[in-house]
Amino acid sequence: MCGCKTYSAIAQWGRDYDQGFIKALGFTHDKTPCAATFCNVFSDIAIKVMESKLGQWATSLGIATADQEGSQEGSQEEYQEEAISIDGKTLRGSLKQESSTTHLLSAVSHKLGLTLAQCSVDKETNEIGKIDEILKSIVLEGRIISVDAMHTQRKTSQTIVDGGGDYVMPVKDNQQRLLDDVKTVFDGPCSHLLSKSSAETFDLGHGRIEERCLTCSDALLGYSDWPGLHQVYKVERKFTNKGTGKVHEKTVYGITSLTPQEAGPERLLGLIRGHWHIENRTHWVRDVTFDEDRSQVRKGNTPEVMSALRNTVIGLMRYAGATNIASSCRRYAAQPLKALKLIGIMV
Repeated sequence: MCGCKTYSAIAQWGRDYDQGFIKALGFTHDKTPCAATFCNVFSDIAIKVMESKLGQWATSLGIATADQEGSQEGSQEEYQEEAISIDGKTLRGSLKQESSTTHLLSAVSHKLGLTLAQCSVDKETNEIGKIDEILKSIVLEGRIISVDAMHTQRKTSQTIVDGGGDYVMPVKDNQQRLLDDVKTVFDGPCSHLLSKSSAETFDLGHGRIEERCLTCSDALLGYSDWPGLHQVYKVERKFTNKGTGKVHEKTVYGITSLTPQEAGPERLLGLIRGHWHIENRTHWVRDVTFDEDRSQVRKGNTPEVMSALRNTVIGLMRYAGATNIASSCRRYAAQPLKALKLIGIMV
């Protein structure tokens, strides 16, 4: 929280403060641990237990936030329908060092940016083989799960629906038959006869004009045997560079278990855009603010532990109202007592 990005920096931070800080943090010796001790401890931590405890903590923050909003608005409906993104991230620095932990799969709350679950992906497998582990570790009932195209799988869809949740999934070439069916609804010779609804957004920023149009339909309901499928959608994106005038267009197709009554085109477009919160609010911050891509730790569970700690810090700061994590780190570095207070330690 005070801007120390490695366990070596964390160790040095501990040595820079007096006995009051040392005792407040729970250490019983005159000095805080050295870098080698942190390395050994992080390497051998029971990582699944640690991630489970952190996931429970993050969920409790979400519930606490809902309780606060519910007391003001008289309802917890927004929390009950919270959306969660599931996406993977490669630890590039650890990959270069040939660490056994080089890729992590995470579940992140759209609303608060809290990491609710995380697991490592072995070199011998891929994310598809690990998503069940993530789904089993989070509450699915009343949640909307968004994934990338790799996870658009029948088994994953069935697991989410059986757990009382809903899904929003893009469809690409890895599900060719389903993709052909969805394309037929929007681009087929009889598509003009099918009932559809649309919504558009228009954004200016970062030197470009961004236009999005989502069209959805329940035309495949009763035809497709995909688990839980209620609607299909088509998103047309147009990006115009304001400086050069160059235009880039992209079309994405997808499916959802949400009914038209539960999610019209406006809400679906918001959920799809919200999926990128895992990139913007977590992955990007870990790379840019905490230099995760340049971290070359590789011993044992250390890469996963450090990533879990970064997730925890980001979530805690978001919960405290931070919109700029780098700025918050600078503030806590200058006022470390506030950092201790945020984690419940009073000095």
